[in-house]
Amino acid sequence: MSKRRIALISTGGTIEKTYDELSGVLANQVSVLDVMLASLELRGVAVQRVPLMNKDSLDMTPEDHTLIAETAARMAKDNDGVVVVHGTDRLAVSGHRVFDLVGTPASPIVFTGAMRPYELRSTDALQNLIEALLAVQLLAPGVYVAMHNQVLKFPGVVKDRDAGTFVKEDT
Repeated sequence: MSKRRIALISTGGTIEKTYDELSGVLANQVSVLDVMLASLELRGVAVQRVPLMNKDSLDMTPEDHTLIAETAARMAKDNDGVVVVHGTDRLAVSGHRVFDLVGTPASPIVFTGAMRPYELRSTDALQNLIEALLAVQLLAPGVYVAMHNQVLKFPGVVKDRDAGTFVKEDT
C-alpha cells in the first residue's frame, strides 16, 4: 500500500516561536516542526517539509500571502494534501488568498497554527498539527482551517480574537 503524500509548508507564526534566552522574548528563529513531527507516529504518511518562511504573520506582506497561496496550490497538484502552518493573526488572509487564486485546489489545503507556542507547557500547537494532518487525509479538495477540534471551510473564515479560535463569519 502506498503512503499518502502530504506537503507541510511552514511559514512561521506562534506555533513555531522559540524562547530566546538572551533577549527574553519568544521569536521566530528556528522551526520546531521537525521536533513535533518526530514525536508522532505517522504510519502510511510521507510528509514533505517545505520551509517557505519563518515570520510572525503580523509581519507578512501581501506578497507573502500570495507566495503562500501559490506554493500551496502548486503543492496540492503533486500531493494528496497540503498542510500550511501559519500564524493565526493573518491565517485567514492566506486562506482566502488561496481560495481567491484557485477556488478549489487539486487536493485539500488545510491551514493550522497555535495560539500558544509549542515550547510552552500549556499549548495547543501539537493538537492542532495532529488535527490538520488527519483532516487533510479525510477532506475533499478545498481550503480549510483545522484547529481546536473543528474544521472550517473557506471562504468566510475569520479569527475570533475574544474566543481565541476561528469561526465562520455570519453572512
